[in-house]
Order: sequence, then C-alpha cells, then structure tokens
Amino acid sequence: MSKVLLRVSLAIREGKLDAFKAVAREMVDASQKEPGTLSYEWFMMPDGKRCELIETYVDADALLAHFAGPAVQQGVPKMMATADVSGFQVFGDPGPKATEILSGFGAEIFSYWHGLSR
Repeated sequence: MSKVLLRVSLAIREGKLDAFKAVAREMVDASQKEPGTLSYEWFMMPDGKRCELIETYVDADALLAHFAGPAVQQGVPKMMATADVSGFQVFGDPGPKATEILSGFGAEIFSYWHGLSR
C-alpha cells in the first residue's frame, strides 16, 4: 500500500464558521490542482462546531508536494485563525521527510498492516 491518508480533526472557533468554510473551499480548490491528491474531503457536524478533513494521496511524494503547495502554505495559516486542531492521524508511510514535518504537528502515524483497498 503506497497511498497515504490523513485525518485532521478541527474544533471551529465561536463565530468563525463562515470564515472557516471560505478557507476550506480555497484549500479544496488548491488541492484539486495537485495530480497526486486523490481526495480532500471535509465532513462537518450538524452544529458547525467540529469538522474532519480526510485527505488521500497517491504516495509520500504527493503528500510532500501538497505540503509545499498553496493549500498548506497559504491555507493552513488562515485555517488556524478559525479553528484548532484537536486530532491528527496519518495512515500509511508518509516517508521520512513528511514524518518529520508531521511530528511537529503532533500527528500520530499508523503503519499499514493489512486490508483491502480498491
């Protein structure tokens, strides 16, 4: 399995939901232009207080390209003004460079063990 998946849990700050949604849309637009990004999906609780971002990359190189692109370089700082990260998990091998970056965010990295993906 060479795919790398990320799950980012976010707590949206009081009064920042509209700004949060605007930044998320910008981040999707930027990620859509990255050929190695397979999915970049946001899931919101009905009360608008919590959100999960699920990201899938073709491999570790695609993840690094995402980190260097506008979704992360421009979008993440804007996002951090509207929400707090409450959890961060990585599934698969992000490679040594991305592991170092992800460790700085407190991400938990789960190694692939067994399963089926189509």
